[in-house]
Parts: sequence; structure tokens; C-alpha cells
Amino acid sequence: MGNAPQRGSRAAGGVPVGLELSEAILLEDRVAIYALLQSHPVDQPLAMLAGFSRYRSPLNQMQSVAPIHLAAEHHRAQSLLCLLEHGADPETRDTQGLTALHRVLLHWPLASPMWAKPGRHRQRAPAQAQQSALACLQILCEHGARVNARVDSGSRHSPLHLAVTYGTCPVLTMLAQRGARVNATDSSSMTPLHVAANSLNQGMMETLIACGADVNQAMSATGSAALQLAVCVASSKAGRLLAAGLGCIRLLLAHGARVNAQDHEGRAAMHAACWGGRKAVIDLLLESGASVNTLTRRGESPVYKYLERGSNIRDRPLLGRLLQHTHPLQLTNAQGTLPAGLLLPEFQLLRETLMRESREPASLEDICQRSLRSAGGEKQKQRLKELLPGTMWLAVAGRQDAATP
Repeated sequence: MGNAPQRGSRAAGGVPVGLELSEAILLEDRVAIYALLQSHPVDQPLAMLAGFSRYRSPLNQMQSVAPIHLAAEHHRAQSLLCLLEHGADPETRDTQGLTALHRVLLHWPLASPMWAKPGRHRQRAPAQAQQSALACLQILCEHGARVNARVDSGSRHSPLHLAVTYGTCPVLTMLAQRGARVNATDSSSMTPLHVAANSLNQGMMETLIACGADVNQAMSATGSAALQLAVCVASSKAGRLLAAGLGCIRLLLAHGARVNAQDHEGRAAMHAACWGGRKAVIDLLLESGASVNTLTRRGESPVYKYLERGSNIRDRPLLGRLLQHTHPLQLTNAQGTLPAGLLLPEFQLLRETLMRESREPASLEDICQRSLRSAGGEKQKQRLKELLPGTMWLAVAGRQDAATP
């Protein structure tokens, strides 16, 4: 690797060696890299002055960077291979606690709408950029980069966490095949699956589950599992406007996510769904056996959360559907407080009617109806019809409750 150069050493043309090496790396000029490494230690940071570079690149905004980090960040696969062959340490950390592998993932090329415009060079660019990034990842893994190395910062992200946030599905598979721990947690106790569920990235979720992600692993900080996170985001205003998240929820349920699992505060996925009031999410959870009678530590049922918002209450058919699955009807929380939405003047008649019903004992027939509806979700309705005698089926399950006032 040559002897350490004197401060401010220059190449034959009078340009600092560090600057020549940085440009050779960005241009993937292996011959120049080989020559310059004779006078520049391979792991010594490249010091660059703003505006000095003759190469049009982000270099003029940098202070110093290790050669391997420069090649990794800009996805220069040939330069990266050349540096590693000359003994560059793949675990060298920068001032932010990042390795070369982290830099590859943090600067992963993402497709942009501009690439879809006419012009072959624009259409080819994302594929070429993705291939270059994948090649760099492959090279680093083959040369000893640790696939479970955490970022030395508050996040403590693993490469898989970074890949979910910045990468593509092939990255997840490659890292998992190299031994990346798919259920590793970051400083917020989130696994890569939690991160993917929280952004409703179904493709990432599918890949992670195929690689062995635990769909029921709960965050130690909150007790939330991936299903609760996905339901919360899908039930938000943005989720409703974009009609997003149903595929993610179905995916988790299909792979054994516990629909009635509760977090540290006693909240289940149904609480978040009812607070959001998105019918498609509520229907999906009900069909999968979600209970509307589960109470939080504050004594709030999913129906209570639904009644906290006036916009939800105005959807009377959905409210009626929820009430059909509710037994007993508990309108107040543990402190005896009614839901805020139900206290609005426009809902006075409904409030009085529901309070009266909550005080009246339910009939045995009504209790059986509601219990059967909650016994495994409405997807079991046809199965119950086959098992019960016809008269009992008509009496218990076939009759619809009266319309909600």
C-alpha cells in the first residue's frame, strides 16, 4: 500500500493524491487506483477542499471520506473491488458510525417517476443503478462485511433495517441468505418487519416473512406487533385516502398473526381500526375473528374508540355492524366517562338510546347471536350454518338485529 505520504503530497500533475484517487474511484479507473494506492494508504481518509475537484460530483461538499466509503456510497463496484483487493477494511467506520455496507444501503437508488418518461437512457438508468448497487453489496459480503453490524448511532439499525427503509426486496433476500438476523431489533425494539408494516410495504413484508420473520413478535417498548402497526397506518386519514394497507393486513393474518393480541396498554388491532373508522379494515378484522369486546387498561372497548369521533358515529350502518358483535354494551371507560363523540349535541337521541340499551339485560337469544358472531369471525358463518340444526340457525344466527337508531 506504500508509505504514508507527507501532508499535502501531490501527484505528478501537481494535484493532491487524495483528490486524484477520489476521482479515479468515481470514474472506476482501476489502473489509476492501483498506481495512486502506492502513495496513499488504502484506509486513509481522502481530504478534499470545497470547490477544488475537477470532477462534477458531490465531492465539493465533503470534508473527508475513506476511499472504500466513497466507492460504496456512489456504488462504484469495480473501484470497491479494487480497494478490497488492496486490503481495504470493510468494517472501517466513518464519523457517523457507518460501514461501507451501511453506506451502500443508505444511498440505494430508488426509481423515480422521471424514469418512466420517454427516452431509453432514462428507462435504463434505474435498472443499471440497481445492478451496480447489488454488485457492491455482493462484493462487500464476499469480502467479509458483517451483515449484522449495527449503525453506531441512536437508531442501532442493522443492515436489514436499512434495506427495508432504503432498499429493494432482492437486498433482503441476499442479506438473509448471508446470515442477517431477520428478527433483530433496533433501539426502538422494532424488527425489519415492524418497519415494513409501519410503512405498509407489502413487497418487503412478503420477503421478510419468507425469510423467517416472526409475524407475532412484539416490540418490547410498546407491546405492538406488526398487525397492530399495519392496521394503525391503514386506518389513518392517509391510509383511507390512498386505499392502502388491506393487502398487508391480509398477508399478516394469512401467516398467523394473532388478531386479538394486545399491547402493553391493552390495545388490540381492532381498537386502532375503530378509532380510524375505515370500514374496509374493520370488516376485514371482523371476518378474521377480531373481538369488539376487548378492553384496554383504561377500560375502553373498540366500540368506545369508535364512538369517540363524530365522523365515525355518522356512519350508522358501520356502527350498527359493530353493535351486532358487542356484548355486553359498555359505553363508559374505567373512569365512568362516555366517549367524546357521543357527547356531541347532535347525537343526544342516539346517546340516550344506547345508554338505555346498555342498562337493559340482553335476552338469551341475543347473547347467543352475538357470541356466535364473535366466535371466529364471519368467515365461519357458513360452517356454523352447516353444523347447527336449521331451526336453531334461523333463530340464533339468521335474524338480523334491528337497525341502529
